[in-house]
Amino acid sequence: MKKACLQIIAAASLWGCIGLFLKLLTAAGLTSMQGVALRSLAGCLSYGLFLFFTDRSALRADPRDWYWFFGTGVCSLLFFNWCYFNAITLSSMSVAAVLLYTSPVFVTLMSALFFREKITPVKITALIVTFAGCVLVTGLFPLGQAPISLQTILFGLGAGFGYALYSIFGKFVLKKYSPATVTFYTILTSALFSLPLSGLHTNLAALADGRAWAGALGVGVLCCALPYHLYTSGLKDAEPGRAAILATVEPFVAAGLGILLFHEAVTPWKLLGMAAILGAVLLLNLPEKNR
Repeated sequence: MKKACLQIIAAASLWGCIGLFLKLLTAAGLTSMQGVALRSLAGCLSYGLFLFFTDRSALRADPRDWYWFFGTGVCSLLFFNWCYFNAITLSSMSVAAVLLYTSPVFVTLMSALFFREKITPVKITALIVTFAGCVLVTGLFPLGQAPISLQTILFGLGAGFGYALYSIFGKFVLKKYSPATVTFYTILTSALFSLPLSGLHTNLAALADGRAWAGALGVGVLCCALPYHLYTSGLKDAEPGRAAILATVEPFVAAGLGILLFHEAVTPWKLLGMAAILGAVLLLNLPEKNR
């Protein structure tokens, strides 16, 4: 279980680096959805080549199981990205991030329904502390924001729900396939559906910029293929509810990088939020008798 938790935390830490590479894609003139498509394409190609030379058996899957990978790749990965970027467009990064991290609540409730996973006082405490930490880290409180529209809330909750679906679909499909197979076909399915939706073919000139290639490789390999492999491997042995809460290390890492690399303001509230997220993660990893 400890190895599974470390894999999930490592995956979330890599997801926290997405902003570094998205800045390169945006600077090259690509839209957010085109960045999503490039992320899936680069992740699929790099991970597919890796498996071709190291474990070709992981590339085999029964075509009749396509609906599982449609669930992880389209209903989760693609849908959550689409909702998330719409929420950002309609409001702000901080509001979208807080709404996205309602996902552990969805995972906990669905895990109780589908997997009979117990909702314990420790999990409830960790959920509350984590959400409060995300609110503080993203700056939504106490700076105050303009009123949030219903459309923004729906897109944000849609992002959280789509994000949560990966843990649920993934737990089911891992009963039959290895983490490598699940990861590859999830990213492949996302790429197949996101490319025509992104309009990337109308903006090929942006790919002549070296920043587009650097951003695509970074966001595709380091922030897609590798973390999804780690998260899926951890999900195989961890409860989905616990995995979802551990994954909230992502905004902790993103905030830390913002402070170190982009000299973002260090406020007591942000530090308190980071401590809250870290505290929730540590709480979940304490031995049962110490909790």
